[in-house]
Amino acid sequence: MSAARHTSAARFPLIGSEISVGGLPLSRLAARVGRTPFYAYDRQVMRERVDELRRVLPPQVKLHYAIKANPMPALVGWMARWVDGLDVASAGEMRVALDAGMNRREISFAGPGKTDAELSQAVAAGILVNVESERELPVLADIAQQLGQPARVALRINPDFELKSSGMKMGGGPKQFGIDAEAAPAVLEQTGRLGLAFEGFHIFSGSQNLRAEAICEAQSKALALAARLAAHAPAPVRSLNLGGGFGIPYFPGEQPLDLPHIGSHLRRVAELAAVELPQATLVVELGRYLVGEAGVYVARVVDRKVSRGEVFLVVDGGLNHHLSASGNFGQVLRKNYPVEIANRVGSAERETASVVGPLCTPLDLLADRMDLAKAQVGDLVVVYQSGAYGATASPASFLGHPAAVEVLV
Repeated sequence: MSAARHTSAARFPLIGSEISVGGLPLSRLAARVGRTPFYAYDRQVMRERVDELRRVLPPQVKLHYAIKANPMPALVGWMARWVDGLDVASAGEMRVALDAGMNRREISFAGPGKTDAELSQAVAAGILVNVESERELPVLADIAQQLGQPARVALRINPDFELKSSGMKMGGGPKQFGIDAEAAPAVLEQTGRLGLAFEGFHIFSGSQNLRAEAICEAQSKALALAARLAAHAPAPVRSLNLGGGFGIPYFPGEQPLDLPHIGSHLRRVAELAAVELPQATLVVELGRYLVGEAGVYVARVVDRKVSRGEVFLVVDGGLNHHLSASGNFGQVLRKNYPVEIANRVGSAERETASVVGPLCTPLDLLADRMDLAKAQVGDLVVVYQSGAYGATASPASFLGHPAAVEVLV
């Protein structure tokens, strides 16, 4: 009897006994790619996710894609057609965003430790810089004077609250991100004194959250904080980036985010913002939620071993390509991503097996004693939920194996 499939698997329909990506059976896609391992990202799944969001978000809220989740240029170019803006975290990502044809006024740059060169590139490009430190202010003012180009800035605020139940907390308490809320009034005064083109605030509290109530609470607190700080701003607030935090289910027992609940709450937030910050546009910045479920990682079984009664499927890729799935990218207790033998879906012949990569470390583990269809050498293993923080978040050069190919289908 076959095991229940992860909810994300439904986004990749079956053709016979194998999954399809972009309408192609996976074996044919693998032949087209030419080798394994590879990542495949489905355009239509990403478009459907944007459409889902558009149906629930109020029209006053802009939808931005955070490139850090997946900076593949072709993917960013596709996303730029459907979202309202792009958010970058380096000069390299800025080049990708500009090459994608996004309006420069809808590109913002956040991240600690921006170099003077990066700040100069941002001002020259005319994009919005989310200031993370007082150190950036005089540098930006000097650059603006040298270039004869206004330095568009927003203050990234480290709030005095956290996004509860988030996978990674980006605000609240001591953080390397942003300017502490209590220090912001003085920094706002300096921003005005230096003649910087102030536009608003960026308040990002956390990521990978599956509790709609927690996200809504953080959004309300972010608006209240921005309204308080607006009294100290050198110009009216024209942009308030509420961050994101929208999570996707990876592990057994996790439920998809209640998106309609968040949409209803954002409508109330937008109504309140129209009164408290009448010139401000609200922005929701999402990465993983837009692309995470649209991607799969595909590797081929190169060996089948039985060691002291346990089955090991050795595949041609591992943590060097997909650090997250190996459990070495933020997990406290390792859990299995959804994994399937992609060309034997529904097979009644099953076994408990571990999927391991070719690297000389026991950390190279993609599936730990999972219930899988019985696989043979040459079969394809697929890891779902792989569209975000995959290839570029992994140590691709580790032990000298080839990098994974990435394709947009």
